[in-house]
Amino acid sequence: MPKIDYYFSTISPYTYLAGPRFRAICEAHGAEVNVKPFDIVGMFPRTGGKPLAERHPSRQAYRLVDLERQGKKAGLPIHVQPAHFPTNAAPSSYAIIAAAQAGGGDILSLVQGILAACWAEEKNIAEDDVIKACLADAGFDSSLADTGLFTGAEVYGRNLEDAINAGVFGAPFFIVDDTEKFWGQDRLEDLDLFLKGDL
Repeated sequence: MPKIDYYFSTISPYTYLAGPRFRAICEAHGAEVNVKPFDIVGMFPRTGGKPLAERHPSRQAYRLVDLERQGKKAGLPIHVQPAHFPTNAAPSSYAIIAAAQAGGGDILSLVQGILAACWAEEKNIAEDDVIKACLADAGFDSSLADTGLFTGAEVYGRNLEDAINAGVFGAPFFIVDDTEKFWGQDRLEDLDLFLKGDL
């Protein structure tokens, strides 16, 4: 059974676009997924990237066009400039970490639900009621949004260090069995081919 470390940010539109296809690939190959939400804003200065607001205007403009195209290709609704972006990704990340540790629900559904709340539904995923609704919809105890804060904060910080040490520099990022790396929703086909043994 392959093991995939799934590094992502809950405010990453490309992570949102990757969700359904990534899930299908994992199910097809019986992969074990280790969800590792991390602070992508904290990563940028440490890995040579720039926050969105600091990128050249041509890059910012292209990103909006690309997101709209990629949303159509993926068959997913997307607001390329949602009402609550950027927002604080930490609370939703803490909830995902707490849910992964507690079990009892569908962790990939939770991740996708939080991403969809931001990018499709234009909700503020830093708000407790939004996070609690996502937890409940994915089969988890909604109180995890309150009880998992300390552990969530500790693991969230550690995930960033793990990501940097593993060579991660963006989101989504997939590492198979601690060795093979794939970056971006546009590399999911490569991930699938690798798991099939064809790449």
